[in-house]
Amino acid sequence: MNNLKKQLLAGPYLIWIIGFIILPMITVVLYAFTGDDGHFTLEYMKEVTLHAHMAAIGLSLQLGILTTIICLIIAYPLAMILKSFNFKHQTFVVFIFMLPMWMNFLLRIMAWKMLLAKNGIFNTFLASIGLEPLHIINTPAAVVIGMVYDYLPFMLLPIYNSMVRIKKDYIEAAQDLGAKSITVFFKIILPLTMSGIVSGIVMVFVPALTSFAVSDILGGGKILLIGNVIEQDFMQGNQWSIGSALSVVLMIFVLISMILSQIFDKDEGSVATW
Repeated sequence: MNNLKKQLLAGPYLIWIIGFIILPMITVVLYAFTGDDGHFTLEYMKEVTLHAHMAAIGLSLQLGILTTIICLIIAYPLAMILKSFNFKHQTFVVFIFMLPMWMNFLLRIMAWKMLLAKNGIFNTFLASIGLEPLHIINTPAAVVIGMVYDYLPFMLLPIYNSMVRIKKDYIEAAQDLGAKSITVFFKIILPLTMSGIVSGIVMVFVPALTSFAVSDILGGGKILLIGNVIEQDFMQGNQWSIGSALSVVLMIFVLISMILSQIFDKDEGSVATW
């Protein structure tokens, strides 16, 4: 009886998953591998190999990886600093970093556009101190800045959560045995936070790889990522089959990243051997 109740409670979620995840994915796959006559074809998948599409895929991978690396470099030391403060209410830390996300996504990106514009606040400040203005807007650098700003909490929160679960006994025992700070970090802290790192990498890389709004606004339509090409195929070019083929390629990259995360994700609590 209890199992039946649990299944009934899971019913709405199952309907949601089928209606908004599984069925759209099946539809995309059908468009990608079905010709106008309704028969199986690889014609649209061959379109993926065109230079323009390959360039967009390559640029998306480059900016996605770069965004992930920058977020990791910023988030990990920041998580260590926040943990050292020993907040009584850890939910307050989560609230601080989730607060900007309460603002509309497009408004936040538009704010960065105003900051990085040719006559924006950043260049106005540089001019006021006698420095040459920087041309950042409508460049890959502007896109990376926008994505790092938007996705940094997705990297920070899982790393911070894994850090706060580290028992002080482990660190104190290592120090009592004569371990130096760098040894404690590489032998205890880093292994015990690996699951948070892997989770953060996936949570940042996947949306960065599939992003199109950030590149459209901060790139000024000049920085075409794979998401922009797909959006144009569906919304402007009415080329749903080609857009679906590119979406399938994008899904493959997402699945690969998730599989790699499972491979490299280690169980928390496994301290490196001395």
